[in-house]
Amino acid sequence: MRIIDPKKHSARVQQILDAARICFAEKGFHQTSTAFICIRAGMSSGNVFHYFPNKQAIIAAVVDGVRKDIAECFKSALQATDPLGGILEFTDMILGLAADKAFAGLALEIAAEATRDPAIGVRVSRNDIELRSALQALIIAAEERGQIGRALPSADTATWIATLIDGIFLRVGVDPDFHPEAHSSTLRLMIARMLFTDAAGHSGVISL
Repeated sequence: MRIIDPKKHSARVQQILDAARICFAEKGFHQTSTAFICIRAGMSSGNVFHYFPNKQAIIAAVVDGVRKDIAECFKSALQATDPLGGILEFTDMILGLAADKAFAGLALEIAAEATRDPAIGVRVSRNDIELRSALQALIIAAEERGQIGRALPSADTATWIATLIDGIFLRVGVDPDFHPEAHSSTLRLMIARMLFTDAAGHSGVISL
């Protein structure tokens, strides 16, 4: 019986996914054939299909990979010394991802595919729920420590920050002169002011 080397298997899978991400970002899901992925990965079709039964399975794995990328950003943010700092640190890391043209293109293609393919839509919805839940946890923690106000329900605030993040990737896609990382201080100030606004609509002073 053939013994499978877990490390080698994992490396092969990642090799295929890395190639697929590049192809999908450049051509889109539907314009990318498995032949293109094979060429980019430097593997035969038989080898690729040994790890993935079809292109749809590759797409699903790529979406799951983006989920891991975002989770990794949150892992660092959740370990920040203060919750508000964690939120702002997370937005900085998002700007870094958006600055990567390949990642930004892939993110937009995934969003579009979610409206076409119900199975991908379920995955994208799951990713969105996890992102907003993590943001909400940080917001609640910041509220409890008195770092921010309580003008809006934490879930609504998390949703609007997530909406702002979605808009960053869209802006990258439509405006070639937009450079996300150059706007870090502006985004920090916008989010900080939104979070610190009290029920009367007054903003406090936050040190960034």
